[in-house]
Amino acid sequence: MSAPTPIADLGPVQRRAEQKAWFFTDWAVSAFQTTVAGVLFAPYLISVAEEAVGEQGRIQLLGLSIAPGALPSYVITLSTLLSAVLFPLIGAMADRTSRKPDLMAGFAWTGALAAGLLFFLTGDNWWFGSVMFIVANLCAGAAVVVSDSILPLISTEDERDRVSSRGWAYGYAGGGLLLAVNFLVVTFHDALGLSTAMAVRLCLLSAAVWWAAFIVIPWRRIRRHEPLDVEVVEGGLLARSFGQLAATVKDLRNYPVALTFLLAYLFFNDGIQTVLSSASTYGVEELGFAEGTMLGIYLLVQFVAVGGALVFGRAAGRFGAKRVVLGGIAGWVLVVLAAYFVPAEQLAPLLAVGVGIGLVMGGTQALARSYFSLFIPAGKEAEYFSLYHAMDRGTSWLGTLVFGLVYQLTDSYRPAILALIAFFVVGGLLLALVDTEKGIEQAGNRRPAVV
Repeated sequence: MSAPTPIADLGPVQRRAEQKAWFFTDWAVSAFQTTVAGVLFAPYLISVAEEAVGEQGRIQLLGLSIAPGALPSYVITLSTLLSAVLFPLIGAMADRTSRKPDLMAGFAWTGALAAGLLFFLTGDNWWFGSVMFIVANLCAGAAVVVSDSILPLISTEDERDRVSSRGWAYGYAGGGLLLAVNFLVVTFHDALGLSTAMAVRLCLLSAAVWWAAFIVIPWRRIRRHEPLDVEVVEGGLLARSFGQLAATVKDLRNYPVALTFLLAYLFFNDGIQTVLSSASTYGVEELGFAEGTMLGIYLLVQFVAVGGALVFGRAAGRFGAKRVVLGGIAGWVLVVLAAYFVPAEQLAPLLAVGVGIGLVMGGTQALARSYFSLFIPAGKEAEYFSLYHAMDRGTSWLGTLVFGLVYQLTDSYRPAILALIAFFVVGGLLLALVDTEKGIEQAGNRRPAVV
């Protein structure tokens, strides 16, 4: 009797198919992160708040006197503080279920609904827009926590940098494509018979629709992977999630390299996210550019970032992710210094800063995600990525708080943007202390060919 014919290993084929579907999670959520959180929400909320306060000049809220120009920073800070409480619980819950794609899509559709309701941000109801943005921002972060936890399930250690970088490239391309359309809408709103406010509101709505529609692709095409090696905790899903969260936080001391990286990431990513979330406000309020111009700059950043993410991914394959991320952090310091010296209403220097942001933005974020995945023990992907995103999010809380406070004290966005350099310096120094090979060994993962 002849030996049975070996069955071909279909694992790589299945992983490739799931990876292609997973890329669309970044493609979908980037519409919200760019059009809404990145460009239009902050300046539009400031204009609504200024209309609400009139000659008083300040918003009075819970005994606090808030300058309208600082309101978006405080709204983002509150959102991110809430995420620090909620995301670890969501991560613990996600690790205990095979239905991660369903959980991811549920958060995405809830966030898209809240983002769509920003269409009704009119008149002087700044509080309504603030609440809807907080809900949408929290849901976006929760969806990304679950999405990132899927990355180790659909890729090997050697594939992570490439897959993560490709995902970020998809995100920048998708967000940039919608932003291009919205740029035309805002720029030529008069020709379309729209007021500036109506054009902005329609763009906010378009991001919500885009997000809700494209998340269907990964929801339908990513398999439901059974959870592995989760903590043995009694009770229902919610009780077991709290139990796993407590066990993981206690067990984190056994993974000091992962903890060191999280501290480094807290600082350098806070700097990155604050630059991105405050760039539109800085351009409109400090440099005197129109919202349409800033949309164009952001659009430039998005498409340059596509190439930047892919180039950084290839560089990581040759030099290792840590070295490339450190180089990216140095690039961010130069970008912030350049932004501080950009003269008001001078477009060419602003374009140069935009190109610089695009080159370093995608690569540092994509490689930080794949690099951290090497330090996560099996079965705790969502939990650890929830801690990662509690320090990450589409925005930061330390950075935006510092940015808002410095503006409040100086009435200028220039010293506020310059203060962010401290986050990159501290983050880079902490990252330099991370022992990659030791962290991989602690987590029990396989060492990739290049570290």
